[in-house]
Amino acid sequence: MTEVTMSIWRGDSSGGSFFDYNLERVEGEVVLDVVHRIQATLAPDLACRWNCKAGKCGSCSAEIDGKPSLMCMTRMDTLPNDKITITPMKTFPIIRDLVTDVSFNYVMARQIPPFTPGDPEPDGTYRMQQVDIDRAQEFHKCIECFLCQDVCHVIRDHEVNKLYYAGPRFFVRLASLDMHPLDTVDRRELARQHLGLGFCNITKCCTEVCPEHIKITDNAIIPLKERVVDSSYDPIAWLGRKIRRKVKYTVDQVYALAPAQVAPTALDRLPATAIDDEGKS
Repeated sequence: MTEVTMSIWRGDSSGGSFFDYNLERVEGEVVLDVVHRIQATLAPDLACRWNCKAGKCGSCSAEIDGKPSLMCMTRMDTLPNDKITITPMKTFPIIRDLVTDVSFNYVMARQIPPFTPGDPEPDGTYRMQQVDIDRAQEFHKCIECFLCQDVCHVIRDHEVNKLYYAGPRFFVRLASLDMHPLDTVDRRELARQHLGLGFCNITKCCTEVCPEHIKITDNAIIPLKERVVDSSYDPIAWLGRKIRRKVKYTVDQVYALAPAQVAPTALDRLPATAIDDEGKS
């Protein structure tokens, strides 16, 4: 039986270092199994967040050999090195060891008004085309592991951008709402002015790390960018709104449409980005 060295970063917000743990490789294990063995035998005080161990809760996110991954879905036999490095997610503040503070994401979630359907059909039901259901179904697979948020360089390498940038997970949320035929709220100006959609330069790194294989860039971010551009800069769309006397929502109007129990508080409200109408910072 061969041995493997697990080099795990340990510490808290004040600092830390790597600790090496030598164990025997066991056939069929995933990284989370090995971390649990370390907790049971070598380091009972090792902090690690986990829940389902089935790739559905998104709790055990970490960086394994530098790649953001779910520990419960990363098999040891896919990591051929004799020394494996595990670190907490770099983008978020460290609480202790492998546990990070992801509350930034919940603040961002409160910026987005929820699904708001219009009036039902005369018979009291709602009807949708199957193609509309299929288009948004992919986005509903998100388990909120926040690996896409962790790998996105806009906030990974620039802490200040967290004030202005929602990140890939919430662009997926915005796209799923904007593509829903029964939703009545226009969130495109919110995405452009307050949630930093223009900062994304579509490197597709978020798509590469998604454990649910959601095509975040191709199916969510790029179509959402196109919809925002159409809303803000397309002269034909502008003329159509004039003819139909349809008013484009402002950001404040969008927030006003959110139910009081979920509307962002004054502390949650984020300032508008410094992006002008040309898309430049």
